[in-house]
Amino acid sequence: MARLISLVEDGHPALPEVMAALAPHSGGAHVVGLTGSPGVGKSTTTAALITALRGQGKRVAVLAVDPSSPFSGGALLGDRIRMEQHATDPGVFIRSVASRGHLGGLSFATPQALRVLDAAGFDVVLLETVGVGQSEVEVAARADTTVVIVAPGMGDGIQAAKAGILEIGDVFVVNKADRDGADDTVRDLRHMIQLGNRERTVDWRTPVVRTVASRADGIPELVDSLAAHRKWLMESGALAERRRRRAQAEIEAIALATLRRRLGGEGGLVSEDLAAAVAAGTTDVYAAAHQVVGAVTTGTEPH
Repeated sequence: MARLISLVEDGHPALPEVMAALAPHSGGAHVVGLTGSPGVGKSTTTAALITALRGQGKRVAVLAVDPSSPFSGGALLGDRIRMEQHATDPGVFIRSVASRGHLGGLSFATPQALRVLDAAGFDVVLLETVGVGQSEVEVAARADTTVVIVAPGMGDGIQAAKAGILEIGDVFVVNKADRDGADDTVRDLRHMIQLGNRERTVDWRTPVVRTVASRADGIPELVDSLAAHRKWLMESGALAERRRRRAQAEIEAIALATLRRRLGGEGGLVSEDLAAAVAAGTTDVYAAAHQVVGAVTTGTEPH
């Protein structure tokens, strides 16, 4: 599995063949995304979830997207350090991948890495994003269930509406609930969720779970909420719809990357000459974009 994910990260030429072989074996894992601002305890919550899920006999994989090292471009591996107590468990697989500057809190290779872990037969795949605040809404496009973790006193209640997390959160967790202000945070979240639900037709009642992940307090309730959401997804048909949208986004991303390589090399779809012409004022951006679209549809090179 580690070698296959390395192939994914490196964009190896054998990747299409690998994905074709894995496709018939995927679709069984419950992909749970965990997101939240830095310092709310995502890694601690993830480690506690692993323990609880393993206690139910489930095989668990973790894909932890770390910030990239500015020197090597690799993951800093901070999440694996925090989860070291699970390192010798044969029913747990933990992999850190580098975000490599990709916005949205996830790595460009994340979708294919998730497919590798899904095909490997894990019951639950936990996808933990880097803590990049409001950009983390991308995790919702990759997960079956999105868990948004907040903490008292960090401004999460005020920032929730701005960040768009009310729309992406399937389960909310107020971690470090033994701190002052936890009751206010829970109340604010429930109020905003109630207001948001008036404009939504989804019949899922978004729970707010209190946890102290460092002591595993509230983790059983969180596991129950994840199971309840999984059941609702399957019974309502929302799971198939979410996975269809996810596949659509993956196909589009791969197709665009292929077109960029084919027409523009490493520089992308737009050639330096075309960009220079726009910069010099000899053509405009719309005419240039029209040339690029024409090149894609006809297979010719944009001038």
